[in-house]
Amino acid sequence: MAGPVLCWQRSAWMWARRTRPLVPGVSRLHVSSRLLSKEHYKVLVLGGGSGGITMSSRMKRKVGAENVAVVEPSEMHYYQPLWTLVGAGAKKVQISGRPTASVVPSGVTWIKSPVQEIDPDRNTVRTGDGKQISYQYLIVALGLQLHYEKIKGLPEAFKYPGIGSNYSLQTVNKTWEALQNFKEGNALFSFPNTPVKCAGAPQKIMYLSDAYLRKTGKRSKANIIYNTSLPVLFGVKKYADCLWEIVKNRDLQVNLRHELVEVRADRREAVFTKLDSPGETVVYEYEMLHVTPPMGPPEVLKGNPLADQAGWLDVDKDVLQHKRYPNVFGIGDCTNVPTSKTAAAVAAQSAVLDRTISRVMRDILPDKKYDGYTSCPLVTSYNTVILAEFDYNGQPLETFPIDQGKESRIMYHMKANLMPHLYWHGLLNAAGYGPWKTTGAQGHIPRRVSNLSKVH
Repeated sequence: MAGPVLCWQRSAWMWARRTRPLVPGVSRLHVSSRLLSKEHYKVLVLGGGSGGITMSSRMKRKVGAENVAVVEPSEMHYYQPLWTLVGAGAKKVQISGRPTASVVPSGVTWIKSPVQEIDPDRNTVRTGDGKQISYQYLIVALGLQLHYEKIKGLPEAFKYPGIGSNYSLQTVNKTWEALQNFKEGNALFSFPNTPVKCAGAPQKIMYLSDAYLRKTGKRSKANIIYNTSLPVLFGVKKYADCLWEIVKNRDLQVNLRHELVEVRADRREAVFTKLDSPGETVVYEYEMLHVTPPMGPPEVLKGNPLADQAGWLDVDKDVLQHKRYPNVFGIGDCTNVPTSKTAAAVAAQSAVLDRTISRVMRDILPDKKYDGYTSCPLVTSYNTVILAEFDYNGQPLETFPIDQGKESRIMYHMKANLMPHLYWHGLLNAAGYGPWKTTGAQGHIPRRVSNLSKVH
């Protein structure tokens, strides 16, 4: 590991040099924190996923644990990037989760209830159990919603064999079952016509399925088909070029601008609409079907003053502060920042948001910008990964002194084995990775070190 460590040190130095001053443009904050309810916190965090737990840890260090609360109904916290490998039989789903109680920072109040209503004009939140909580500063980290029901025939089709989805705890093992039981015919993989978390994940399972069928001697009897609603295979040309070569060399069929609209599980048929030919559909029989569901913003944000017209949290893409409510901030999948929705983005955003909140609390303009950095380890087999790293503009922002547009065995082991450890022991407690530690308001996890493989 000596090589990667030296590379990470170089990455940290480059991170420091790339920091740019922010052009003033965010309103100064004047908060009158009236106690509108029995419970009040200086910082209230909505959501106990990657972004929520990370920011809870950072805020604990900033204002003290007794002044921070996180609202999260789930008893379990999952490292979802592992589910790509679970669906391919390379990992067990049990190791992807830990009790939420074990990841909420010690001393921070855990409010075990869903968010029912947010009133940013009164600085209050109402939870599902009827509790009203007031805050001085609010961090929204509610993630996104999966909408299997928007595909006709789902979710009831998951009761049938041959169909699975790596995006849900309840259906990820069904992907592995479908792959193991494959005999001959079409293996179908879909990508919806909505924003998704980890845009690479829908095709990763295709590559892994191809590898599994080759290993088990069934590949010659399989037609592997990837139907995506996108007009491209991947949004960054450098990595897309390599992926197209893999598609060609492995005899994989890719159909662009095809959206899954119906599953007829009793007949093992999937119906796709051709987005460039309105009204035209095509029906595929399948032996195996992997569904990536349509996704959307959390229900509680839709129609809320905090949301944009599409329902996503409306934040400044540079500093992650809300555009109209200066004591509200956002991180992760629930925001409308124009970058891929990955936990890698969360890791990069957390350092910027920590700095933003520190300065806002002191009535100072934010001075650190988030450039849209994210990463996507594109798993192309059971031992290779193409590590895509890029910014808002789709320009590569690579960490290592190698061509990351090529398949790498080392990157696979980082994705499969190292990054889960760094997630649980680094990102979630804001402790940094390796020799890098957070140092209060001024500290950060080096962007490209902290982000590797934090995605499906």
